[in-house]
Amino acid sequence: MTTTRRTLLAATAALALTASFATAFAEEVTLNIGYQPIVEPSRVPQAEGTYEKVTGAKINWQKFDGGADVIAAIASGSLDIGYVGSSPLAAASSRELPIETIFVVGLISEAEALAVKSIEKPEDLAGKKIATPFVSTAHYSLLTALKHWKVDPKSVEILNLRPPEIAAAWERGDIDGAYVWDPVLAQLKKSGTVLATSADVAEWGGPTFDAWIVSKKFAEAHPDVVTAFVKVTGDATAAYRADPEAWNATSPEAEKIARLTGAKQDEVPALLKGYIFPTLEEQAGEALLGGGTVKAVADTSAFLLEQGKIPAALSDYTPYVSTRWVTDATKLAY
Repeated sequence: MTTTRRTLLAATAALALTASFATAFAEEVTLNIGYQPIVEPSRVPQAEGTYEKVTGAKINWQKFDGGADVIAAIASGSLDIGYVGSSPLAAASSRELPIETIFVVGLISEAEALAVKSIEKPEDLAGKKIATPFVSTAHYSLLTALKHWKVDPKSVEILNLRPPEIAAAWERGDIDGAYVWDPVLAQLKKSGTVLATSADVAEWGGPTFDAWIVSKKFAEAHPDVVTAFVKVTGDATAAYRADPEAWNATSPEAEKIARLTGAKQDEVPALLKGYIFPTLEEQAGEALLGGGTVKAVADTSAFLLEQGKIPAALSDYTPYVSTRWVTDATKLAY
């Protein structure tokens, strides 16, 4: 065998080895996702393992009880994609955390509300203990409601509790009310009354929403994974929007959602109706990622600044909202 041939074979072997390593690396992409036990369509592909199949990534699913904790995990580098509400998203963007909003899961309507005991009107909130997870959409909505009612927030004892803690405090009688989301809200409503929902608050100028965000570092390194994630999420929304009544109490969809959220299966259909879920095709429109989401984040940030919840607001929140992923996802087939 000639020296030239040996060299060629060695080079070929080296290239093959490099290709093998590249393939193995691609197959070993790890995606860390922080989700919240909220009743919404993407819980179904999560339960079915569809995200893993379509993205080709190894996914570590981590459950969180609030958006502030999700943001902290992304900031620390332990999460790549996270589920947050518009208030923690605004707070994170105002602190210039390198993230992008990639999908608006749902516009919050009756899925979040202020449930109370022995309180008949807003004026009665003074001196009462009202719990909510701080820097959450519920916290933002509570403060917006108090402002609308002209009730001084300082006259109310607002407690920072996560949803499971709120449920326990409610049962013990330690709190007079709570602004929180389903499925804990559904539990509170059984023995309490609703003073206002987030649908009301939206009419008062404080709309809220839930969204998926991604670390820009991960998105730049693995754009195909992010696009596939968005595609699966959009398909889940489309399946629900196409036939909401099919997701009834005895459906496999309701069973999977209940399993991942802790909600009672027979309550899932009603809880789903507490949101307005935009389709993948609607995401890039002016009302959402194409403009409305940026405005909502800016307005929320201005309010949080006014309330002293963030140190400063930015002049432009466009870098924290992207239409790229939903646009690319509409072209993806699997």
